[in-house]
Amino acid sequence: MDCHRRPLEGRRRGDPRALVGRGLGWLTFHLPNVSKLSRTGDGFVALGVTCLAYGIVQAVDGYGFVGVFAAALALRSSSRGHDYHRKMHDYAEELERLLMMVLLVGFGFALSGGGLLAGLTWPAAAFVALALLIVRPLSGWIGLAGSGLPTDEKAVIAFFGIRGLGTVYYLTYAFGHAPFEAPDLLWATVGLAVLVSIVMHGITVTPILRFLDHRSGRDTESGQLEIPLEPRIL
Repeated sequence: MDCHRRPLEGRRRGDPRALVGRGLGWLTFHLPNVSKLSRTGDGFVALGVTCLAYGIVQAVDGYGFVGVFAAALALRSSSRGHDYHRKMHDYAEELERLLMMVLLVGFGFALSGGGLLAGLTWPAAAFVALALLIVRPLSGWIGLAGSGLPTDEKAVIAFFGIRGLGTVYYLTYAFGHAPFEAPDLLWATVGLAVLVSIVMHGITVTPILRFLDHRSGRDTESGQLEIPLEPRIL
């Protein structure tokens, strides 16, 4: 995986958004030994890096969401073998789970008492099924072409996609920058897509991973603990 990521990081080194990450990497790993942040051993730095990169990019009229991604790649390339990357990664993952729980509670309230699905139509429901069962898996499969992964693993990655409620962010961003017809229908479509994804992927992820681990002779829990850091950001 590392050999596939380095060309991407190399192309981003001249990107102003990546310069933020490289600067943060210098502050974290290359300051004099008394001052460098990596000596603290505190994963909380991961949150500070995220907020700082987002704020700097937004302040210069950039796209903070992409800026954080580029900065994270550049930070990860700084002192690649340092153990502190694992510390920040573990903290970021715990924070992600906590925030996901808060978002899911709010999402449940919107479904039950907020009328989120009130504007849903049958064509919108068909679009959700098409997106989750065909478009996203097919796009993921094409994106993994040349990765060298086994066919079954590529199929699983393409089917499950990435985690998170990113669609809510993107739709909110779009509404803040342009007018749209039938916003209730758009929110209902997004709500249904998130709901179906939570139920479908939540039910199938454990048995599918156990099946793959059983085929490869690995223990599911130990296999998850040995997942390399490279595919993740921060």
